[in-house]
Amino acid sequence: MKINSLQIEIDGIDKEILRDLMEDARKPILQIANKIGISGAAIHQRLRKLEQAGVISGSKFTVNTRVLGYHTMAFVGIFLEKASSNSEAVRELKKIPEVLECHYTTGNWSILIKMICRDNEHLMQLLNKNIQPIKGVSRTETFISLEQQIERQIQL
Repeated sequence: MKINSLQIEIDGIDKEILRDLMEDARKPILQIANKIGISGAAIHQRLRKLEQAGVISGSKFTVNTRVLGYHTMAFVGIFLEKASSNSEAVRELKKIPEVLECHYTTGNWSILIKMICRDNEHLMQLLNKNIQPIKGVSRTETFISLEQQIERQIQL
């Protein structure tokens, strides 16, 4: 498989390493090496190559937001008065910690955001006090997620 303009070759061993680390980023390198049948140093070399090519970047922990008291996940479509308001709106949205993702989209909305809130009241406060007053926002359309049924990365 060739990836991006650097034309890096991803072979079966690279894919197996990536699959293991996508499943658990804290999996010991030696455990992966023993499973695949190559040295730990070879795994490190391959990971460095993949990182330099931009195929992978960093690693992160997944925080269970429900345990922290955040029970409402919402997607908010934001209508802008004009497209030129986009950069200012995004700048303001970045200041709201509950905004997890922000996408510039085609279709009816200019922006689609994913938010995490403590409850519906918290969501309503954020919409009324933080999002709708942003200069250039004409209106919003909100969808509350009842349950996330699929969460995954691309399969290799």
